[in-house]
Amino acid sequence: MVLLMFLQLAAANTDGDALLAFKAAVSDPAGALASWNATVHFCQWRGVNCTAGRVTSLDVSASRLVGTLPQAVGNLTHLETLNLTNNGILGSVPASLGRLQRLSYLSLCDNAFTGELPDALRNSTSVAVAYLNSNRFTGGVPDWLGALPNLVYLRLSTNSLSGVIPPSLANGTKLQWLDLDQNLLEGTVPDGFSRLTNLRLFSVYQNRLAGEIPPVIFNMSSLRGLAATNNAFRGELPADAGARWPNLQSLYLGGNRLTGPIPASLAMASNLQVLSLANDSFTGRVPAEIGKLCLQALQLSNNELTASDAGGWEFLDGLTNCSSLNIVGLQTLDLNSNLLSGVMPEGIGKLINLQELRLQQNKLTGPVPSSIGNLKQLLSLDLSDNLLNGSIPPSLGNLQQLTLLNLSGNELTGHVPKELFSLSSLSSAMDLSDNRLGGILPGDVGKLVKLALLSLSRNRFSGEVPSELGSCQSLDNSFTGPIPSSLRTLKGLRRLNLTSNRLSGSIPPELSQMSGLQELYLSRNDLSGGIAAGLEDMSSLTELDLSYNHLDGPIPVRGVFTSTTGFQMAGNGALCGDAPQLRLPPCPPANSTRRGHMLLKIALPIIGGSTLCFAVLCALLQWRKRKSTAADTTARSVLNGNNYPRVSYAELARATDNFADDNLVGAGKYGSVYQGTLSLKTKGSVGVFECVPVKT
Repeated sequence: MVLLMFLQLAAANTDGDALLAFKAAVSDPAGALASWNATVHFCQWRGVNCTAGRVTSLDVSASRLVGTLPQAVGNLTHLETLNLTNNGILGSVPASLGRLQRLSYLSLCDNAFTGELPDALRNSTSVAVAYLNSNRFTGGVPDWLGALPNLVYLRLSTNSLSGVIPPSLANGTKLQWLDLDQNLLEGTVPDGFSRLTNLRLFSVYQNRLAGEIPPVIFNMSSLRGLAATNNAFRGELPADAGARWPNLQSLYLGGNRLTGPIPASLAMASNLQVLSLANDSFTGRVPAEIGKLCLQALQLSNNELTASDAGGWEFLDGLTNCSSLNIVGLQTLDLNSNLLSGVMPEGIGKLINLQELRLQQNKLTGPVPSSIGNLKQLLSLDLSDNLLNGSIPPSLGNLQQLTLLNLSGNELTGHVPKELFSLSSLSSAMDLSDNRLGGILPGDVGKLVKLALLSLSRNRFSGEVPSELGSCQSLDNSFTGPIPSSLRTLKGLRRLNLTSNRLSGSIPPELSQMSGLQELYLSRNDLSGGIAAGLEDMSSLTELDLSYNHLDGPIPVRGVFTSTTGFQMAGNGALCGDAPQLRLPPCPPANSTRRGHMLLKIALPIIGGSTLCFAVLCALLQWRKRKSTAADTTARSVLNGNNYPRVSYAELARATDNFADDNLVGAGKYGSVYQGTLSLKTKGSVGVFECVPVKT
């Protein structure tokens, strides 16, 4: 008896030591293991549960622990639950976990474990739940997993596992959940999986599986969920694809290379709620039989499906029946990027539980059905890039839960109904661009206070940008006048596009108060004046286009203005700056500019006065010239040398007594002046210049 008690005490101490070894191997910034100390028994430590003094459960999930998992954890031989979910445990899984013969629940998911799963885990034969997903495991899916006789839930998704799906997994006859998605698996699905008669969910999406979808998949009658999206499966679905799926609730086969028609037999999977065949190459019409299903989501986008006025919309009529039976009914209808044409049926307005309607990038014509206004649960409506015409129905104003409205890229005309501006729920986007809408944008747009993106570009709107604008991201129309300073209230706006309008005046400095603004486009307007200095202090601003305006003055030197790709300013000839990448003339120093202004204030009046005096003097001279000409038209010009007698050098020498000093009047830089008497009996002065010999 004493020996037994001693052994129990020693085993208990071993458990305590194992826990302390775990604590020593991790850092604990949140203090989750603060109670793990000698003041209390380890069975009272946080996350630890015991039975008869032995640790049976260690649950420290979401504790922000960082470190490794030590080998000593394998000494907790009575452990039944090990939950380390959502921490920062890294490194390899210790082989000592194979000693935990009683372990039934193992969750290592959402950590950073690396390497291959140790073969020693094959000895943990009691494991029923193995959540090993969302780590960095490599290597193949271990064959021995199929030998764990009690395994029910196996999750290996979001790792880097490669190779093929081991056929041995078909031996895990108790498996109900097999999750292998988001790995690097190749090959196909083993035929032996038909033996997994309890399997409810099989997920292999986003791997590299290829070939035709094996027939075994269509024979797994126990399945409730099948996800094989984003692989390389090819070929057509069998004509009886849904005949043996009585329990199937969700089917995801999109993102492959599947072709041919959508089998009408899918309607035989009568419990189907989600049908997703998007991003394949299915052709033909959507089978009318699909309307017999009470689907919650029908996702058929990016195929080559057709419909026209002659037919192809019949499946919609059937889908409306579930709504009338008080069943949840269709919530998502996504047929975008197909070959749908003709007029949209008014019956679409009977899908009263619809939350998402996506029909963009088709060839739909005619008006937007007014019956869509009956879809009062609608959150997202996208009819963009079609050939829709006519006016926007005011009934869309009934969609009081709508967060996104996209009608861009159509041929819609007329005014925007004022009812749309009462949709206070709009928060994601309202895109009406690339239509033929016109008129003056009303101030009611200011009611869209939650809107993140409003695009009205490439329409025919006119008038000024409303100062009440609640959110504006793209308005290149024919707006005039100044940019409203009230835009500063749009603290959450990320993108403002006012390109190609007729806006004038200066850039309001209040724009710098839009703290969330990332992109600002003001190009091709008539803006003038300087660049608001506050824009350089907007840390969020990464794109700024001011090109082709009439801006002048210095360019700021911080923030977005330092970016060679994010800042555009071409077509503003009067801008200056010292940054070499801008290739602009340097700006004059601020003090010389002020001095220049002062000189201009002084010089301009002087120059003006002088110019006036000169003009008056010229007028007087002209008047005197005309008067002298009238008095004596025969007067000789004093500039004509022929009116004076010619004197030789010899005569000058004799007249000045050979340039005697007594006759020297004076000497200058360019020569001397003498007096003398010529033979003409005329007494005068003679100037001798450098072109005449001078007596020195």
